[in-house]
Amino acid sequence: MNVTRRSFATLALAAGLAPIGSALSGCTGGTRNESGSTGTVATPAGALRAGVRADVMGFGYLNEETGKYYGLEIDIVNELAERMGEDSVAFITVTPDDRKEMLLEGDIDLICACYSIADTRLENFDFSPAYYTDHIIAVVQNSSMITTIDDMRGRTFGTMAGANAAPLLNTKLMEIGFSKGTDEILGGGDVDVQFDTWHLLQFPSYQELSDALEEGVVDAMVLDGAIAKTYMDDKRAYIENFEVAEQSFGIATQKGSDLSEPVATAMQNMLDDGTIATLVDKWD
Repeated sequence: MNVTRRSFATLALAAGLAPIGSALSGCTGGTRNESGSTGTVATPAGALRAGVRADVMGFGYLNEETGKYYGLEIDIVNELAERMGEDSVAFITVTPDDRKEMLLEGDIDLICACYSIADTRLENFDFSPAYYTDHIIAVVQNSSMITTIDDMRGRTFGTMAGANAAPLLNTKLMEIGFSKGTDEILGGGDVDVQFDTWHLLQFPSYQELSDALEEGVVDAMVLDGAIAKTYMDDKRAYIENFEVAEQSFGIATQKGSDLSEPVATAMQNMLDDGTIATLVDKWD
């Protein structure tokens, strides 16, 4: 099998890619303390620094005009912090590409950002009990006439760099006999990979991935179903009877940190008393 790769920097420069910001209007919800910055930011002394998404409707979304975050994961962190006796919360935007390093380097105290519990991640982090179960699916444009996974032979799949969709897609396509795949673990740097029966492109943001699907740069985008909802319209559909993997979201903390046990205990209590179910119903 001939598998070729180009570096992320090469592809980004060639495509002229740049991060695209989003704004949300007309939302309700609230937080106790917010920070709309990405990376290391000044936070109130003693504040719980939570790494959250700013671009996933219903989970973590930043209204850039007000500086407030909204969504299921924002509500979960606020409730969690209150139960743990934290005085305040500082929400800090993370992306799939930088959240691991930010937690490892101590720039944030926890990740609550559509972060799935996986064996490879358990090597570096502790996770709370899962608060949401999701499925990785594939989305296509109706105009492509692609309805089944077999229609994707010889075509291009797109994923988000830094997410685990690419390695899970590779495994799934091998399991169903669609491709010989690769035994290597596909990372965020593998942004342009040619396989035997399919092509992989990875993008710096979900917005750019969605744009690539609309423009025909990719034939299908593979991502969490919860995230896909943000980018669905009447011109798009899911590939029928095709699910890449099931995954569960949990809150990650540094391995063996003082926060790990309190976070896990508070989350379990929130599951047991129905708080999580209520919040999921609110945002689903």
